[in-house]
Amino acid sequence: MAERVAHLVIGGGVMGLAAAWQLARRGEHVRLVERFGQHHTRGASHGSTRNINNAYHEAHYLDLFDEALGLWRELERGAPEPLLGLHGLVTQGDEVVVLAAHAALAERGADAQLLDPAAAAARWPGMRFRGPVLLGRQAGVGYAARALSAMEAAAERDGAVIERGQRVLSIEPYAGAGGADGPVRVELAAPGGERRTIEADRVIVAAGAWTAPLLRDLSGPGGPIELPQLTVTEEHPAHFTPRDPGLPWPSFNHMFAPAQLDERGGNVYGMPSPGEGVKVGLHAVGHEVDPDKRTFRATDEVRAAVREHVAEWFPGLDPDTGVEISCTYTSTASGRFVLERFGPITVAAGFSGHGYKFAPAIGRILADSATGSAPPPAAFRLAAHGRGAAAE
Repeated sequence: MAERVAHLVIGGGVMGLAAAWQLARRGEHVRLVERFGQHHTRGASHGSTRNINNAYHEAHYLDLFDEALGLWRELERGAPEPLLGLHGLVTQGDEVVVLAAHAALAERGADAQLLDPAAAAARWPGMRFRGPVLLGRQAGVGYAARALSAMEAAAERDGAVIERGQRVLSIEPYAGAGGADGPVRVELAAPGGERRTIEADRVIVAAGAWTAPLLRDLSGPGGPIELPQLTVTEEHPAHFTPRDPGLPWPSFNHMFAPAQLDERGGNVYGMPSPGEGVKVGLHAVGHEVDPDKRTFRATDEVRAAVREHVAEWFPGLDPDTGVEISCTYTSTASGRFVLERFGPITVAAGFSGHGYKFAPAIGRILADSATGSAPPPAAFRLAAHGRGAAAE
């Protein structure tokens, strides 16, 4: 006999946990199922640090950032350790990008300023700078592993049930006898092979690299679920050892003009990671993978490009000390997220390597969608990806 729940969240990364937290704090009965163990390394949410980056010019991202920052602080108040280290983030490179982000932040009254290269190098002598440098003081580093634990603990305190070791085998199409109102039947398998079925009034799919296969054969009230192309890649930033352990480090972006991207390999991001060094990575350059058949190794070309960037732009780091880590990106062509509701199913996907900082606000959006309080913002719905809007 199938178990029955009000809300089922599929995926226990940062987005799924944020949704479970936001639903549970409203008094909703929610269960989250996750295939892997706590702090596993198979997805996109693991590791010690992420950038808390507000160097955007688009209002929809800056609105999301401002909301997320308040929710991070709220979550942090109930956590045993800090979740944010807002030591500042510097963005340099493409002057068009840098100046547009500064103008947008200044218009909102954000704590941001432009520095010249000499002033920036005097503050952070481990780095080289060229052109205008944007400093965002309300940005910095997020402690990812701590945040996952804090979200899980907060969700459970408010009554959420979190089950690990549960692989989703199928989500039964609901455009039939069940109609748009469900319930949705989800078949699960435990590690020993035992199968069970959960019927849920509402489902949130936040399964990262496994999203497209889970939803491939589903139909909604308006027809088949047709998401934008979701490309899964394996990415490999690395931690480098500072030459002088006393040097200060900001978080950082190095944005190259379009004409330079092919030559440089990709835009660069990074941040200090306590106890590990300074993380430096190329953004969205990894090879496309099946998430169940990963190599957990960068290509020689990516390894060389990261090392060369460190040697050129980071005199305070030893470029020969890189310790590689592996994660997945699930990306849309535009880099814009997919947040959409299809009847009783809400989908969160395509975070394209820059979604982490927004997670608490995205959890709120998913909870609103699942409860019928409000649809996701238009900027992230299917119409924004060139597809028809889904039925409510």
